[in-house]
Amino acid sequence: MTTDLLTARETCRLLGISQATLYAYVSRGLLESRPGTDHRSRLYLRHDVERLAQRKQAGRGAASGAAQSLDRGLPVLETQISLIRPDGPYYRGRSAIGALRDGADLEDVARLLWDCGDHDPFAADVTDAWPAHVAGIASNTDLPPLERAMAAIPLLALDVRHSFSSAPRIRHEIAAALLRQNAALLVARPPFAGPVHRLLAGCWKPGDEGFADLVRAALVMCADHELNVSAFAARVVASTGAHLHATVCSGLAALSGPRHGGATARAYALIADASEAPSPHDVIAARWQRGDDLPGFGHALYPHGDPRAAELLARVRVLHAGSPGLAALETIVAATEEVSGQRPNIDFMLAAICRVNGLPATPALVMFAAGRLAGWLAHALEQQAQGKLIRPRARYTGVEP
Repeated sequence: MTTDLLTARETCRLLGISQATLYAYVSRGLLESRPGTDHRSRLYLRHDVERLAQRKQAGRGAASGAAQSLDRGLPVLETQISLIRPDGPYYRGRSAIGALRDGADLEDVARLLWDCGDHDPFAADVTDAWPAHVAGIASNTDLPPLERAMAAIPLLALDVRHSFSSAPRIRHEIAAALLRQNAALLVARPPFAGPVHRLLAGCWKPGDEGFADLVRAALVMCADHELNVSAFAARVVASTGAHLHATVCSGLAALSGPRHGGATARAYALIADASEAPSPHDVIAARWQRGDDLPGFGHALYPHGDPRAAELLARVRVLHAGSPGLAALETIVAATEEVSGQRPNIDFMLAAICRVNGLPATPALVMFAAGRLAGWLAHALEQQAQGKLIRPRARYTGVEP
């Protein structure tokens, strides 16, 4: 047994609970259990147990509550942008899944998230070429997508005369231009005046209408998810009064980490490993029993399954019915739920869309970044409208003077 796994007795001792309470925590999705070496006992990840123990400390003092709130705990900011419920995210009170089923694309959702009202910021003219000082970076296909966008976007800000304007209409138009420019930069294409999902799908599978609609669905599902790491990073930068281009770069930087946007690549690798193995079930079971995570499965905010992933999986099933790729995905999903009780999350489905369509892992991250930009901009606009600086305090735990 590794030190990363705890027995039920050790878990109860650390949490100060009975075994009956421990089983209740598992049934409520607060903890995950894994099979022990004798297949009768259960083991628990030390990291999850320690995090739950920290949450139990919340409310025992303002300092401890504030500290733990930064780890998917207590709310730390007020927002009117999005709400997470068991049936999925809501964008300004409207179900994201409902909007998708009604035919919304990323631009429709952006207008909603930015609270544009009757104003359509995407109606503004779009140039079909990059400025000279950006063109070399923007068209360089040797650069990874996120790095290319992060390098070019600050330079694009130099040409925006009203980048610090507080007028809502002007800010919405800057945001709309950024949404389109970011998508084009992610795939090293010139600026595109049409819907983002058309640009991306045309790069990866031109002429495939079914695939284009699947990309539309993925972008809408990725548009915002409350105060996730990248949205929080964007809000912090926006609170300083920095222009929208800077907030976008902070979101992209946060997304580049392996625990955030990098989860799509790890999910893709898991799908590939399991699909190519003689027994996908054995691959999943071996990882789970070792205490390894299953990238692309489970979500702390959706203990009973990620509704965004369920919606995308239903669409993949229709589009790829009877295909070997779908059969492999179904086997992995079934095996994972049997072994761990976990269901796919949005990272898995972005990777799965790529895998079943014969694409590499990179487009999964591109879809995430292109879609989530709408949410980052919404949070930046809201934070700057509030006019408050985000400056939390730290609780010092080092050597005393």
